[in-house]
Amino acid sequence: MTSFSSIAVRELPIFPLPEVVLFPGRPLPLHIFEFRYRIMMNTILEGDRRFGVVMFDPVRGEPVSVGCCAEILQYQRLPDDRMKMITLGQQRFRILEYTREKPYRVGLVEWIEDQPPTKDLRPLAEEVRQALREVFYLSNKLTGQEIDFPEEVPDLPIELSYWVASNLYRVVPEQQALLEMQDTASRLERELEILTSTRNHLSARAALKDAFQGS
Repeated sequence: MTSFSSIAVRELPIFPLPEVVLFPGRPLPLHIFEFRYRIMMNTILEGDRRFGVVMFDPVRGEPVSVGCCAEILQYQRLPDDRMKMITLGQQRFRILEYTREKPYRVGLVEWIEDQPPTKDLRPLAEEVRQALREVFYLSNKLTGQEIDFPEEVPDLPIELSYWVASNLYRVVPEQQALLEMQDTASRLERELEILTSTRNHLSARAALKDAFQGS
């Protein structure tokens, strides 16, 4: 086996999920029913309660190599040994190799982090927050709902970048790309592009709605 003594690595049970990308600091509720994953979770509960969540790529027919470690915060046992649990995203990782395939996959992983920023990211983060506010306002206007801007939206740039990425809908490949980025500024800039495009689309729909209502 290759030596990885120069970098921090560990073995981690791997839980592949279709259409799910977990980010650090974000909750992930799970319903565990497959036999092999019931075995996995029972083993994890006897240890540090951590496992790796990776998105299952349906095109390649296998899990992607970059995922996020999850920690079990709460769990409830159901009939026939099924479980419901609340987990929380921790560090991101890259799978170097699989050390075991059955009854569930175990991977040798290295932790990955964002590079230290070379500039003050607070102005960019505020641009992202403002675009997010405008998307919420326009969504409320179009649906006729009164949904308040979430209080839990983080202020710190890196945490904000994870929050926004985790709340994007129906764009799993984009979420995976954001997870794999190791530059906070690049992640925020891409999210600003997505939010700006969404805001412009919603604004056009809102203008059309106003025109019909006013005619």
